[in-house]
Amino acid sequence: MKIQKGCESVRHNSSPDLWSGRTDHTERRSSFRYHQIVELIDWKKLSPFNKKTCAIIGFECEEGVRRNQGRLGAAKAPNAIRQALASLPWKLQEGTRLIDAGNVSCENNQLEEAQKALGNTVFNILSNAATPIILGGGHETLYGHYLGVRKHIGKDASLGIINIDAHFDLRSYEEHPSSGTMFKQILEQDSNSDYFVLGIQRFGNTQELFDTADNLGACYIYEEDMHDGQMDMIISKINEFIQKHDYILLTLCTDVLNAAFAPGVSAPSPFGLTPMAVRTLIRTVASHQKTLSFDICEVNPSLDENGRTVKLGAYLTNEAIMAFLGGHHDDTRT
Repeated sequence: MKIQKGCESVRHNSSPDLWSGRTDHTERRSSFRYHQIVELIDWKKLSPFNKKTCAIIGFECEEGVRRNQGRLGAAKAPNAIRQALASLPWKLQEGTRLIDAGNVSCENNQLEEAQKALGNTVFNILSNAATPIILGGGHETLYGHYLGVRKHIGKDASLGIINIDAHFDLRSYEEHPSSGTMFKQILEQDSNSDYFVLGIQRFGNTQELFDTADNLGACYIYEEDMHDGQMDMIISKINEFIQKHDYILLTLCTDVLNAAFAPGVSAPSPFGLTPMAVRTLIRTVASHQKTLSFDICEVNPSLDENGRTVKLGAYLTNEAIMAFLGGHHDDTRT
């Protein structure tokens, strides 16, 4: 049900029908799954949380992908990821909460207004002592995510943005913003933000984009260097980057994954990271006390094969939620 319209964006509450699945026990929490834990709330009635809380917000938008001449379908991802999350086991005991604050939707191709609406929602979640978990949408989701974080921390705080991505997304925004311009917008407009990209593909970006990254002071690690033998070094570099900043924002573009694992993305690649590597990166960053929030972008259900990418997206989102709320990563733990 749509509950507000304004500025060419729509906010609406999540449907209980998205959160359903197998029920092993109705009272024993150790048997619970996501659909038994999640609390659907009216986004207008957010109030301070007295427990460690993650708050899901969807961004039903692919206008940035359209402007960037990508393959459409990512706007359907927020609800698809919710459905895939619903049946996953919940591994945390009492003292934590998961809420669903609904979706922000882009109307009439008005990307910039939708990003502002998302930013205001992220700000409200952070202001009420919860951790935003944003389900995109195209990677233009990140700019709205950033607006909310920056509003929350103030203009003078140092913000480190960690992007797990095959692409820099540093294209010119002179004509219009898109899913390929967000980080250039941020770095040119915000002198207190820095940018670190994990998984850059050497032949997935033009030389001009590499030059732009260097000129803007971006840090990056090539996809081809991110194998198991280098992971300790990579984690060390991540921690060095985190230590330099007051706060950290984490964003994941699923086209960083090898297309064999994630075929349903806007820009698939035969190269790319493994799910295990991405899981390690998410655990490392999201478990740090400076990290405020997480978004996952570019999952495209309309291009997926047997729901593989949606399911993987849900599993990676689960990793972020478990890390933020202090859960155990040992899958054998009962």
